[in-house]
Amino acid sequence: KKAEEAARQEEYRTLMRKFWFAAAVSIPVMALSYPDLIPGLREWMPMGGETRRIVWAMLGVLSLPVMLWSGSQFFTGMWDALKHRAANMHTLIAIGISAAFLYSVVAVAVPGIFPDPALAEVFWDVTDIVVALVVLGLALEIKAKGRTSEAIKKLIGLQAKTARVVRDGKEVDVPVEEVVANDIMVVRPGDKLAVDGEVIEGSSAIDESMITGESMPVEKHVGDEVIGGTLNKTGSFKFRATKVGKDTVLANIIRMVEEAQGSKAPIQRLADTISSYFVPAVVIIGVLSFFAWYLLGMGFAFSLTIFIAVLIIACPCALGLATPTAIMVGTGLGAKHGILFKSAESLQLAGKIGTIVFDKTGTLTKGKPEVTDIIAFESSKEDDVLRYAAIAEKRSEHPLAEAIMGNAQGRKLRIDEPKRFNSITGKGVEAFHNNKKILLGNRKLMLDNKIGFKDAENKIQRLEEEGKTVMLVAVDKELIGLVAVADTLKENSKEAIKKLSEMGKEIILLTGDNERTGKAIARQVGIGRVLAEVLPHDKAGEIKKLQKENKKVAMVGDGINDAPALAQADLGIAIGSGTDIAIETGDIVLIKNDLRDVVTSIHLSRYTLRKIKQNLFWAFIYNTAGIPIAAGILYPFTGFLLSPIIAGMAMAFSSVSVVGNTLLMRFYKPAIQ
Repeated sequence: KKAEEAARQEEYRTLMRKFWFAAAVSIPVMALSYPDLIPGLREWMPMGGETRRIVWAMLGVLSLPVMLWSGSQFFTGMWDALKHRAANMHTLIAIGISAAFLYSVVAVAVPGIFPDPALAEVFWDVTDIVVALVVLGLALEIKAKGRTSEAIKKLIGLQAKTARVVRDGKEVDVPVEEVVANDIMVVRPGDKLAVDGEVIEGSSAIDESMITGESMPVEKHVGDEVIGGTLNKTGSFKFRATKVGKDTVLANIIRMVEEAQGSKAPIQRLADTISSYFVPAVVIIGVLSFFAWYLLGMGFAFSLTIFIAVLIIACPCALGLATPTAIMVGTGLGAKHGILFKSAESLQLAGKIGTIVFDKTGTLTKGKPEVTDIIAFESSKEDDVLRYAAIAEKRSEHPLAEAIMGNAQGRKLRIDEPKRFNSITGKGVEAFHNNKKILLGNRKLMLDNKIGFKDAENKIQRLEEEGKTVMLVAVDKELIGLVAVADTLKENSKEAIKKLSEMGKEIILLTGDNERTGKAIARQVGIGRVLAEVLPHDKAGEIKKLQKENKKVAMVGDGINDAPALAQADLGIAIGSGTDIAIETGDIVLIKNDLRDVVTSIHLSRYTLRKIKQNLFWAFIYNTAGIPIAAGILYPFTGFLLSPIIAGMAMAFSSVSVVGNTLLMRFYKPAIQ
C-alpha cells in the first residue's frame, strides 16, 4: 500500500512538472505565433520573410520537448491502445499534436511546397496548449483518486497498542502483538479492548458503536462476547482471548476495506468511447483523401495539404477542456452545497445509482438517545415523573441517564441529590430521596419489587413497537409513570427519503440493531425494506448480493462499522459528522450532515453529466463538420481549400463554446432546498 501511494504521488508530481514546462513554453510560442494580437510586438519585432522563418524554427525547437516529454504519455497510451487494436483519448491527442507539429515542420523547412502562401503557417501553439491542458487534467485526476491507504491507516489506529494480561499470576502490560489465544485479559474503566474474547469475571457497559453502529453501550456479563477495538465504559472485568491478530473482527474489517476498494473498476471515459470510433474514422478519411487527390493528378504537395488539414481539423483541442472543466465546476458546486466529491468517478457515477442503502444509527438518526415520551399515571404530573427519574439517574453515567438529565435540565427542573444510589445490573437503578424509595428500570425490576404494571402494559408495548427503550418509574411501591428514550430521527431524513422515492430509487435500511427498532425507524421515514441485525462483516456481503442482481448500489453511512460496505458499494456516501474512517472510505462526503444532500448529489451528478455530453458535442461538432471540407469536398465546385488557419479557428471556437457552456453551470439550482 505504501508503494502504491508513493507511486501515485510521484506520478502526480511528474505530470505537474510536465504541465508547468508546457505552460511556460506556450506563452512565448503563442505570442510570437500571433504577434498582431499583442500591441507593439509587430513594430518591435518585424516578422517578415526570413526573420519569420527563423523565429518559427526557434519556436519549433522550443515546442519539440513539449511534445516529446510533456506529451510522452499520449504516445505511450496510443501505443498501448494500438497493441490491443483499440483507440482512446490518448490516440486522438497524439495524432492531433503530431499532425500540427508535422505540418509546422513542413511549413518552416520547405515553404515552397504549399501552392498557396496562406497555407504556410505554423501550429506549434496548438501542440503546446493542447499538451498543457490535457496533462493538467490528468494530474488533477491522479490527485483526486482513492485514498485507500489513509482509511486503512486510521482503521489500524483503532487497535489497542498494549494489553493487560495475567501472566504467572501477575497483571502485566504487553504489546498487543504478544497476546495469544486463551490469555486472560484485565480491563479497567476507559480501557480499549485489545482483542476479541469471552467475559469470565465481572461485568460492564461497553461502547460498541465503532463496530456495530449501536449508539447505546451494551451490558456485558460472564459468558458474553467482547470485541477488540471497542471501549469499556464503567466497570472492570476479565475476559479470555478467543481471537487475536488477523482473526479479530476489526482485522477482518480492515481486510474487507482493502479488498473492496481494490476491486473497484475505473469508469470508462465517455471521451475514450467516442475516440475509439472517431480516431480510426479520421485517419481513414485522411488517408483516403490523400490518395484520392493524388490519383486525380493534383500532386503530392496538394494531397499532403489535404491529409494534414483533415488531421488538424480533427484535433480535439476542446476535448482537453470538455470533461475537466465541467468536473471542476461540478465539484465546486458540490462543495458550495456541502457535498465533497472525491473524484470525477464519484461525480459521474452518482447519477446512475438505482439502489440506495442507508445505515440507521448516526445516518438516518442522530446517534444519541433522547427522551421521546413521558407518561404520567394517577395523580402524577409529567414533570414529577421526569424529576424522580432524574434524581434516580443523577449519579449514573449511563447514556440513558444522560438523556433523562438533559431533558430535565431543559425543562429547568430542580434535581436533588439522592441519599443513596444503587445500580442493579440488567434491570435499572434504585435511589432514596426524602425517605422515599425511587425505582427506575424495566419490567424485571418492578417484578422483583412486587410493583404491578399490568394496566400500563399496552402503553409499554406501543412504545417498544416504535423502537423505544421504556423505563418504568415507581415511588414507594407505586408506579407513577413511564419514560421512553430513543435514538431519534434527524430533521431532514423523512424529506430526503421521500424525494429519493419520487426519483424512482430503491431505498433499503441496513442496520446492526434489532429488527423491531429497524422496522420502527423505517416506518417513520417511509422505507419499505429493512435488513436488520447485520454484523459489520456481513454488511459488505449484503451490498454484494444487491450488486449480483445487476444493481448500481450506493451506501450511506457514518460509522467504522460501515467502512467495508461503503468501500464495497459502487458509490460510498459518508456523513461528514461521522468517523474519519467512513469519511476516508466514502466516495462522497456530506459535509453538512444533511441527508437531503444525497438527493442533491444525484441531481448534481446528472446535471454535470449532461453538461459533459454537451461539451463533448461542442468539442467535436466543428471538427466533425469541417472534416469533409478539409478533405476537399468543396474544391471541385468552388475552388475552396480549407486552410489550417481556418481549422485552427474552428478548434478555438469549439474551446470557447465548451468554456461558455460550462460557465452556465454557475446558475445551477438544487432539486431540493
